[in-house]
Amino acid sequence: MSLLRPRLLPFWALHVLSAFTTADNASICAELGSELPGRIYSPGSEVYEDSLASYYTLNERELDPSCIFRPTSTSEVSKFVKIITEDGTPFAIRTGGHTLFSGAANIQGGVTIDMRTLNGVKVNEERTVVSIGGGAIWSLNVYPELVKYDLIAAGARAPGVGIGGFVTGGGLTHLARRNGWACDNIVGYEVVLGSGEVVYATEEENRDLWLSIGGGSNNFGIITRFDSSTYPQKDMLGGTVAWNYTQSVKDSHAKAFSDFMKPTNFDADAMMAIIVSYGSGAWVLLDSFFYLKPELAPTVYEQFYEIPGNVSDNLAVGTVVEIVNNLGGDFPTTFPYSEQRTYTFRNGDASLYTALFKAWDNSTANLIEQNIPGLALQYYTQPAAVTNGQNSMGLEPGAKDKVLITLAATWDNAADTDFMEGWLDSMQDDHVNILRENDVLETFVYLNYAGRRQDPIGSYGTKEQLQETSEKYDPEGVFQKLVPGGFKLF
Repeated sequence: MSLLRPRLLPFWALHVLSAFTTADNASICAELGSELPGRIYSPGSEVYEDSLASYYTLNERELDPSCIFRPTSTSEVSKFVKIITEDGTPFAIRTGGHTLFSGAANIQGGVTIDMRTLNGVKVNEERTVVSIGGGAIWSLNVYPELVKYDLIAAGARAPGVGIGGFVTGGGLTHLARRNGWACDNIVGYEVVLGSGEVVYATEEENRDLWLSIGGGSNNFGIITRFDSSTYPQKDMLGGTVAWNYTQSVKDSHAKAFSDFMKPTNFDADAMMAIIVSYGSGAWVLLDSFFYLKPELAPTVYEQFYEIPGNVSDNLAVGTVVEIVNNLGGDFPTTFPYSEQRTYTFRNGDASLYTALFKAWDNSTANLIEQNIPGLALQYYTQPAAVTNGQNSMGLEPGAKDKVLITLAATWDNAADTDFMEGWLDSMQDDHVNILRENDVLETFVYLNYAGRRQDPIGSYGTKEQLQETSEKYDPEGVFQKLVPGGFKLF
């Protein structure tokens, strides 16, 4: 079988595709409404408008599907897939809707599945596994149930994030240094395939599908249930500390983070990020700290805490629900037009991080002079997860020195999109060149932080195996042909 499709359908092609199918989409929405009564919502309805308004970025909010399907059971999802594949109408799949770029989890003129009504959460009797509906939101549905049992699962650190794209893209969690990516902790997936058949994938049953989903995104089916390992967890540390963005603060952070990432200093309970942020003409350096024990000042963060210039902090000990909601106060819930880039490297000495700061400062100074309306910038540096290898991402199990950088930008006007995309590409190139010169660049591109021009799946080294899994479980290529959003295999 040969599916000659681009790995990611470009923005203009979404509109070409919608123009080709719009004439038939009123009838498919009517058919779906007849077969799935009370589950299909049309433009102008409160549910439809609220669903669109809840997307994270304007890139996604400005797309208008012909109707929205909100399932409450796996059988409804199966029926939907059978109907829409017979008709041939393109569709999109969303949970939290946090991916930045246009068309990732929404579609112009097709049908969008809003999975958030499939949000049940149940802990097993042994309290070792939690079954989570495929549309559940970590902060709203999952964590509040887990804290009743003094448990935690490998989930999102920020409020509003859904389980679907988060886990299938990998998932960077509070537990990342101890338990790996979120997908490393999934013991089973309930999946609706392109035929409408429902299968269960585990380490023993449909193992190839189980491995492929972790990092393989939306390429294999619709996940209607995630069964995740749970871990005992009472109170933990979480919150942020803000510093003035001065050269001494940057130099101190370069040294502190380099030391933090050395395997000799490894602490499996610690997960953090350095976030350089610009908006409304002001700069700030924000550190996000988590620690899985109820300690306000863990030794592993001592070097950061001693940096002068601290202007605020909201560090606290509390439940995971309290910690995640506390973090939400530091970040907006929606954004205008937005994009990002990401890359991975091995830890280096302080001079490496200083060089990266300098390249960022030089490039952003020139960008700010362009007076882009609504310009906001963020530059994240954080550890990668220490994986157990139970995924498709091709990473070395047990590696403790891998670092992720993410560059993100937002702006108000669509007319500035090409310019901003070009700037992100240029800024990425500047950093990648520094990393390459220092012989620390890794090929891995983390899918959940990747921009639409990047090729995360191609970076894994497992793409051929993923294609074989796709052809086995989706021989008609439903999730390559009819689900254009995200990163494709063919």
